[in-house]
Amino acid sequence: MESTGNNNRSLNFIEAIIEEDLMNKKNDGRVHLRFPPEPNGYLHIGHAKSICLNFGLAEQYNGLCNLRFDDTNPEKEDTEYVESIKEDIQWLGFQWHDKPYYASDYFDQLYEWAVKLIKEGKAYVDDQSQEEISRQRGVPTRPGEESPFRNRPVEENLDLFERMKAGEFPDGSRVLRAKIDMSSPNMHMRDPIMYRILHAEHHRTGNKWCIYPMYDFAHGQSDYIEGITHSLCTLEFEIHRPLYDWFLDQIAEGDYRPRQIEFARLNLSYTVMSKRKLLELVETGVVSGWDDPRMPTISGLRRRGYTPESIRNFADRIGIAKRDNVIDVGLLEFSVREHLNLIAPRVFGVLNPVKLIITNYPEGKMEEMEVINNPEDPESGSRKVPFTGELFIERDDFMEDPPRKFFRLGPGREVRLKGAYIIKCEDYKKDENGAITEIYCTYDPDTKSGGSGAQRKVKGTLHWVSAQHAIDAEVRLYDRLFMDEDPAGHKDKDFKEFLNPDSLKVLTNCKLEPSLKDSKPGDKFQFQRLGYFAVDKESTEQKLVFNRTVPLRDSWAKKR
Repeated sequence: MESTGNNNRSLNFIEAIIEEDLMNKKNDGRVHLRFPPEPNGYLHIGHAKSICLNFGLAEQYNGLCNLRFDDTNPEKEDTEYVESIKEDIQWLGFQWHDKPYYASDYFDQLYEWAVKLIKEGKAYVDDQSQEEISRQRGVPTRPGEESPFRNRPVEENLDLFERMKAGEFPDGSRVLRAKIDMSSPNMHMRDPIMYRILHAEHHRTGNKWCIYPMYDFAHGQSDYIEGITHSLCTLEFEIHRPLYDWFLDQIAEGDYRPRQIEFARLNLSYTVMSKRKLLELVETGVVSGWDDPRMPTISGLRRRGYTPESIRNFADRIGIAKRDNVIDVGLLEFSVREHLNLIAPRVFGVLNPVKLIITNYPEGKMEEMEVINNPEDPESGSRKVPFTGELFIERDDFMEDPPRKFFRLGPGREVRLKGAYIIKCEDYKKDENGAITEIYCTYDPDTKSGGSGAQRKVKGTLHWVSAQHAIDAEVRLYDRLFMDEDPAGHKDKDFKEFLNPDSLKVLTNCKLEPSLKDSKPGDKFQFQRLGYFAVDKESTEQKLVFNRTVPLRDSWAKKR
């Protein structure tokens, strides 16, 4: 297999390892990776980085990438998570090799290998509690204590392990441990647990098993069975690597070994990435579900209006590092803003409407103004937008007593209605509470956009919607879920103390141009001057619902 590395940039350290392996014809020149999620929750943006890395390297080097579910803990796993993970990977634009694999596919083989280690005197059944085992392991600076069951006869261990498998013992009463080195400075080498008793129904194997392998025993062996060449893990598994290799040395035949390589996980500011904490947000009702658009889950980002291209571009931008760091969430928002700028049609939407009446516009007249769909996309064409004498504009675009640098509408001031005419404010009306209810303007018919008089310039340009033709919509303004850069980093505080009370505002009286009437869930638009929006999955023909994906600019920076 030949290298197809990108010659226009320096190789990252993982690419350098793969290039060297290819040059040395290691593993017969194969490149075979895997993405191994646990099906105990929905994937988040950190997993997206790993997906892009593993599947991306497989594409880059004409190799293969497996999807393998690490389903060794039936108490927390569910087929709902399995299906969501498959959907997320395919939405990002990747396809796994062959079929989805499962660690549970290998339970029989793992059991046989465990028996092999027992027969070789390298594993034993321990009757102690988890607390006692943890105490005996001690600390890295001094040796641990050996279990009183460490030197049980092989035949007794085989009998007990078989009876564990048969379901004779209650949960937590016995474990199978590897016999390695209780004096090792690496705590993971101090006789790690290989199997625990767990009477729980598995989402694939049902009640066949009541003992389940631990991650450290299942992971490397699953890599070996599948012929994985490069097993990419995040940095917290670096200290597990000697154990990964030790288990492989006990069961591998020949020269082939998968190689574990660690890289820095994605840490994102103003975000929590722990599945446990994300699950807590769901279960306590802080968010509406795993796909709430404020969640950092891939399904949440998708619902909010993020594109797979923007997430892949983000993953390329942040690169691969050997040390943990924190990426500013603004870079993720920039990546989606950058892509939507290229693809999203521009439309008119008024979120907080106030009526504007053009007093000298002919009564009953309606014009169709031609407006470009996307100036960044020459192929996008244009559309017709109805224009009448009664319009809606944004309430914030009018001030009774505007400051000098307020370039929008005020008494006696002129602005251009985008794609239409220049208007001048002549008067306005308020209700008994002092709120503006109507604004009265005149228009200059010689200033129509695209016409001979359009060259007359004014400083302000406003978007608008014809009152007669406007369609109603609900718009949900999403913001960051947390107000602290590191909400999970305060050991003395609950991360939920840093929730942003303004992370969701629902506007129910929004007015949109009529071209949006037939928009479907997932459709994306730029509401001119306001930001990027996507049609929500709850939207129907009777009720249009839009989510704000991101503002046009990073408004959050102004708050800090």
